[in-house]
Amino acid sequence: MPYDDYQGLRVAVDAGVAHVTLDNPPVNMLDTTLINELHDFVGAVREDEGVRVIVVQSADPDFFVAHVDLGFMLRPETFADLASPDAGTGGDESLINPMQKLMLRLRALPQVTIAKLAGRLRGGGNELAMALDMRFGARGRTWLAQPETRMGIIPGGGGTQLLPPLVGRARALEVILGGNLFDAETAERYGWINRALPAEELDAFVDALALRIAALRPEQIAAAKAAVGAAAAGGGLLEGLREESKALGGVYPAPDAVVERMRAAVAAGAQTREGELDLEASLDRLA
Repeated sequence: MPYDDYQGLRVAVDAGVAHVTLDNPPVNMLDTTLINELHDFVGAVREDEGVRVIVVQSADPDFFVAHVDLGFMLRPETFADLASPDAGTGGDESLINPMQKLMLRLRALPQVTIAKLAGRLRGGGNELAMALDMRFGARGRTWLAQPETRMGIIPGGGGTQLLPPLVGRARALEVILGGNLFDAETAERYGWINRALPAEELDAFVDALALRIAALRPEQIAAAKAAVGAAAAGGGLLEGLREESKALGGVYPAPDAVVERMRAAVAAGAQTREGELDLEASLDRLA
């Protein structure tokens, strides 16, 4: 599937991984162009069975995404120019805005989504990253914020809803009401991002993780996202366990090829003391 008609982003697909590079000079602003193109990309990629993982990164080392275009505050009528397709959640979307719909559509993608963070991401840029499944930042090169209170408003692209499950209520209020910039190490400690890695290791780590996930069977990815999503929905442990059991039924009993690989793993020493010391490598050798 071609992804070559964009102005503010570039898409390259390889080995099941779509690398989406945000490239909207001068500071990767979430303006009408970039927001609409992200909506277009999400609508297209969700139907692309050749893509199992999406990595979102920036072409600008100083800005992952600066924030949403302030022109939407200066000229509120321009907000109507944004794409506003149905997010496809099955709920009433009549009262949510196009930025919120973009976050819902990202969350609903069947693919695993990963943010590779370097530079500053404020406001809508941080909301975009939080809408993805995972976030990894570069130490000394990544800073995050929700500065909307400094602008006389509050986050309106999902920030008040996406941040508390990650960092907790008290820290979410600190981030939102304080409006300050946080470094990657603090964001990692808060649970805002998965890891803060040395800048020189970020690309290799994220790319290896993306390729590892992309090599999984599609039904494994779907099952994992469904089961974990049930926990995030807050329906309680029993309901979550029911959803986990249902998701497990999509991958177990395993296909014959997987069963044969497990038989070979046992024959090669899995479940022995020596084999269990480095089980991951042993399993990978048989993949």
